[in-house]
Amino acid sequence: MQDAEDRRIRRLIASFALTGFATAMIARITDPLVVEIGAEFSVHPGTVALLASLYALTFALVQPFLGPVGDALGKRRVIMVAQFFFAVLILGCAAAPDFASLAWLRAASGAAGGGIFPLALAVFGDEVPLAKRQVAVGRFMLFSIMGGITGGVLAAVLEPFIGWRGVLAFGGASAAAAWLVLLLSPRAAEAMRPLRVADALTRYGMLLRMPMARLLYGSVALNSALAIGLAPHLAPLLQGYGMDGTSASGLVLAAFGVGGLVYTMVVGRVLSRIGQAGLLRLGGGMSCAGLALLATNTALPPLLVSGVLLGCGYMMIHGTIQVRASELAPEARGAAMALHAFSFFLGQFFGPILYGWAIGTLGPVVFLASGVMLAWLGWWMARPR
Repeated sequence: MQDAEDRRIRRLIASFALTGFATAMIARITDPLVVEIGAEFSVHPGTVALLASLYALTFALVQPFLGPVGDALGKRRVIMVAQFFFAVLILGCAAAPDFASLAWLRAASGAAGGGIFPLALAVFGDEVPLAKRQVAVGRFMLFSIMGGITGGVLAAVLEPFIGWRGVLAFGGASAAAAWLVLLLSPRAAEAMRPLRVADALTRYGMLLRMPMARLLYGSVALNSALAIGLAPHLAPLLQGYGMDGTSASGLVLAAFGVGGLVYTMVVGRVLSRIGQAGLLRLGGGMSCAGLALLATNTALPPLLVSGVLLGCGYMMIHGTIQVRASELAPEARGAAMALHAFSFFLGQFFGPILYGWAIGTLGPVVFLASGVMLAWLGWWMARPR
């Protein structure tokens, strides 16, 4: 029986692997390309960096709607429709005739992406027992992290040969392939029930009245704003250090992904030794160390170490919050994970905006302050409640 359950979990991970890979790759694919996109459309790189905020904003805004829709109509059904439109819209981004069109298409792709990843996590919450969930989600996240690494490397390596449009076209083709894998994967029949707005509002009200839910949602927003919000500003920052902004930022973002990859490889063993509280404290410390290196170095090797430390520390905090959020309300898991994703991407919306102001005003010292805040977040979340 145990072997049968493990095989079922492995099949679940395999069916969503390419979805996690492509979605993560595309979410951050424009970050290393801000200089090239700005040059083609005669737009300041700081403005192009806001493409990440647009994507995150629409991703967040659709969550209160798509969570209840997934609970009512079937999470896998919603994921299939969203994945199809996601691929089409990213391919449209690659053909955008001007920056305004690119911005609109990027925003629309965020809304489509909002129907994929959070509901996939809710599927894992439905189909994987709690005792095995953090490890199973961690293995699923492995493919997501590999996608994030690939996005940075693609931008750094392929952009000189195929341009930023070619990089986006590759992302769109990957999303289309993920849709095809989901279409062909075996899956159990999903029950459908009427979609009632009043029921959805009741579920959200129930969740937001829970102190633990408010704690988790606020924490995931802060963690994403501080750890991920700096990504769109790396290319111009590193260009100011005398490096090639596209390739250097792509490598640092890839190092961030490698840190996340390390997390997926060690999470099971570390959890068994120090538990979730210890994992949160360790994640806060590693995030602080990574941002301290970013604040005090202008050479590429220590910046790569910074990316690995920050990526691993970020995932230690984020992964723990994610699993706790999946167990807030098992009867309304789609809504619970929708609010989680809403908060996560709201942090990614405000993060680049706040970092853009702070870097221009305070310089790299802002990374030290962010590191201290992440260390505090890890210790605060680890307190028994």
